[in-house]
Amino acid sequence: MRHNKAINHLGRKSGHRKALLANMATSLILNKRIQTTVAKAKALKMYVEPLITKAKEDTTHSRRVVFSYLKNKEAVTELFRTVAPKIADRPGGYTRVLKTGFRQGDGADMALIELVDFNEAALASAPKKAAKKSTRRSSKKAVEAAPAAEVETPAAE
Repeated sequence: MRHNKAINHLGRKSGHRKALLANMATSLILNKRIQTTVAKAKALKMYVEPLITKAKEDTTHSRRVVFSYLKNKEAVTELFRTVAPKIADRPGGYTRVLKTGFRQGDGADMALIELVDFNEAALASAPKKAAKKSTRRSSKKAVEAAPAAEVETPAAE
């Protein structure tokens, strides 16, 4: 039974798993999208999202904490310079996992994991939010109130 077992061990010892996730997180940050198995993509999502949240605050301490996980200067620089400003207003959910089918050799379930704000195709196809129009009812009240004021003015003269 798996009671209270929060993380997927991915069939590896802890050192191997940490190195795997650090390398995958580095690749994701540098390339903005990677293809892997669904299990690794879900484990990576749990690994990288807190790091992206930490990168919103650009301090020496947060950079050191993120570097202790990623172990790659270029990835830390990319995360703090380009990724963090772009996701600054997003409250979470920085990555997206898209299932792509099965791998040819062993039939493993494959997925594409990407940073949400860096998918230009999805951003281009997303409908633009139109400016919110005022309701018809409230504009009628405003129009009706204006003639009533004009009627009172001639009577006062």
